Amino acid sequence: MATTEFKKSDHLLSLKVLKLTQPQLAPPTILTCDSKDLPGKLFNTHVKENITTVMDNETLGPSQFMLLPQSIRNIYLGETFSCYICVNNKSQQVIQNVTLKVELQTNKLERMPLCVPGKDVQTKTLEPKDTLDFVIQHEVKDIDTHRLICEVNYIAIINGVSTPLTLQEYFVFNVLKPLDLKTKFYTAESDEVYIE
Repeated sequence: MATTEFKKSDHLLSLKVLKLTQPQLAPPTILTCDSKDLPGKLFNTHVKENITTVMDNETLGPSQFMLLPQSIRNIYLGETFSCYICVNNKSQQVIQNVTLKVELQTNKLERMPLCVPGKDVQTKTLEPKDTLDFVIQHEVKDIDTHRLICEVNYIAIINGVSTPLTLQEYFVFNVLKPLDLKTKFYTAESDEVYIE
């Protein structure tokens, strides 16, 4: 059975990948103003409407909220790459035989299959608006550009016919050296060697 080619927007499933990192505290906006000043109560109203401020303590420094990273930070050699993968049925029909295959491709064009915990080669049925959620972890052992390849295979009913479909997405990230050492040797007149 041939797999039908679809544009990404035509697929009945969506695939989202979020790189997991430590969250940060969300600093609240602390801007108060006397009502007699030129802006009047404008700043005070803004602070009270801000979701990161503590009610009735708008000038309190620490926040009660955590902020997820807004950009991808660098990954260093030896670090564990962790990501959250979500497959979402955005259609109004039941999707059959959903399988997820995740691979990591290095710059040497080697593809390493990454284990989906407890979900290897299992097929699932997704009801409308249902999701499959996975966390993938892998220790990075090569420096340079890496590509996370996620492939979702599924069967959907299109025009009354069961049709096998494939959704494939790529996510690129760089792996850097955590520490770069350069050494210099000096030989003294007394036959002693010094390393800098």
